Amino acid sequence: MIGFTAIKDLSLLLVEPSDTQKKIIGKALKDAGVKQIDYTNNIKETLESLANFPPDLIISSMYLPDGTADDLIDTIRNNPETENQCFMLVSSEKNRDHLEHLRQSGVLAILPKPFSTRDLQRAIYSAVDLIVEEEIDLELFDPRTLRVLVVDDSKMARKHVSRTLNTMGIEQIQLAENGRQAIEKLNTEEFDLIVTDYNMPEMDGKELTDAVRQNPAIAHIPILMVSSNSEDSQLSNIAQEGVDAICGKPFEPGTVRQLLAQILN
Repeated sequence: MIGFTAIKDLSLLLVEPSDTQKKIIGKALKDAGVKQIDYTNNIKETLESLANFPPDLIISSMYLPDGTADDLIDTIRNNPETENQCFMLVSSEKNRDHLEHLRQSGVLAILPKPFSTRDLQRAIYSAVDLIVEEEIDLELFDPRTLRVLVVDDSKMARKHVSRTLNTMGIEQIQLAENGRQAIEKLNTEEFDLIVTDYNMPEMDGKELTDAVRQNPAIAHIPILMVSSNSEDSQLSNIAQEGVDAICGKPFEPGTVRQLLAQILN
């Protein structure tokens, strides 16, 4: 469990055009232990604030006067100086398709309105997990020598997954854009773990898993499947076909640390 002091020292930027919502969310954050909170109303003000005083975590509404959270996170991720910025969405948006871009962009959490204090605290803990690096404790591996292949067709998702693994002490990470590229790497290099997205072009996560398990030379490699559809029955069936664990998007450090310890130990 992350210490209360870490949360108290966390600096947050709340992007919310509604004064009423600012008061509600601001109070919830303070009740969770956050002391340092700044506020902006739109994308323009947020980018100006980022340039001057980058926070530990941005919490944004979905719809803003000059665009959406999609527009905001794209601008942040495409700037080398801000691409690793921790980002969380608070929104009443229920349409999964409308939220998919944010999931692929490496948000730490998507909190529905109204949200519970427990959900808010969990999201804040995820942010702290990325800021306060904690090496994963493995019985059979030194995290610094663990060889991991990250497979995802989204460049932003690959960066987020890699950064999350870096905070756990995992340094040797190779990247592939789809299952076909992954197989090419697996045939020429040795890996201790595969972290793969489910939905990908050319060869998806299921087809990659099938190919790995049918090849005696690489069938032993543990596979962590990552998907924004992690509750679907389709993925439950995949778990029975050779995936060692399934993790949903957002890719939360605490959850990932537990899953990796489980499948690698």
